[in-house]
Amino acid sequence: MLVGYARVSTQDQNLDLQRDALTNAGCERLFEEKKSGKAGTKRPAFEAALAFLRPEDVLVVWKLDRLGRSLVEMMRTIDGLRV
Repeated sequence: MLVGYARVSTQDQNLDLQRDALTNAGCERLFEEKKSGKAGTKRPAFEAALAFLRPEDVLVVWKLDRLGRSLVEMMRTIDGLRV
């Protein structure tokens, strides 16, 4: 199953573009977050998406930076997905 994750980090941003892209890509389940992009801010929808994934599922994001706020955070997430 394709599982989508969308996140906006400011009040001025909108999830519609990401939601449409993920749906058009074939995602059957979407997890959405409207949270601050500040480091240390919890991302409950992201954690829920990771917990939802099964070994055969694929996590889809609109842009790579949706996986984390820094390169280190993104790499940790990617490494964790491989397990």
